[in-house]
Amino acid sequence: MIYLLAAVGALTIAVLLWRAFGPERVGVASRQAPIAPDDDPDFLRKLGEQQHRPDDES
Repeated sequence: MIYLLAAVGALTIAVLLWRAFGPERVGVASRQAPIAPDDDPDFLRKLGEQQHRPDDES
């Protein structure tokens, strides 16, 4: 019985350590959400340049 309690305790500690220091928290590169066009400063700058450009240059 004591071995079963020790195994459950060790497993609990292992899971808690994994949750605290697992790959999500250590610094493994996570995927970034794509930037919507209206939030992308480069897109907005290019759009503004296109709108201010004279029609004969298009």
